[in-house]
Amino acid sequence: MTGTEKKTGVPISWFPVPDESELPESLQGLFAKARENLGFVPNVFRAYSFRPERLSAWFSHFKILHEPTENLSVAEREMVAVAVSMENGCLYCLVAHGAALREALGDPILADRITLDYRRAGLDERRTAILDLAVKVTNEPLECSPEDIEKLKGFGLTLEEVWDVIEIASMYNFTNRMSLACGKIPNEEYHALAR
Repeated sequence: MTGTEKKTGVPISWFPVPDESELPESLQGLFAKARENLGFVPNVFRAYSFRPERLSAWFSHFKILHEPTENLSVAEREMVAVAVSMENGCLYCLVAHGAALREALGDPILADRITLDYRRAGLDERRTAILDLAVKVTNEPLECSPEDIEKLKGFGLTLEEVWDVIEIASMYNFTNRMSLACGKIPNEEYHALAR
């Protein structure tokens, strides 16, 4: 029940990491699919498998939130993930979702700039407004207002898509806190993806 990074020997979580063979068949399938698609199993899966039933629930929610819609692309959903993760200083999510953003945008320089400081990345007013709301949800949720909703609707997002921005930001606040409080370390492989 241990899990460490190959090169560094650093534990991927401060909690026990079950061996894949000990997990329910459905999670073994998830790990196999990740290995097939990415070439590795994300450490977040391995760390969350300490509570297998919760990994299944978390992953189902994650998948739904990253489904693109007409006015909110996969890349923009990843932008929310990295903007929130930078505000929270979450190493795991910055590395993992920075890689996902590089892939989704097809522009590693822009993706890295957004990951590190979206305000200086040269984004248009629409994308900046989306990320401003995500950061507001992170830092000042009591300050959120109907005007925030109307602002994003003014940029062409549907009411459901504005909800998605808020829900993605909220989910990453949860995930960031779990990653930080459990000492999760990102896979080494993420650093070289989509470069």
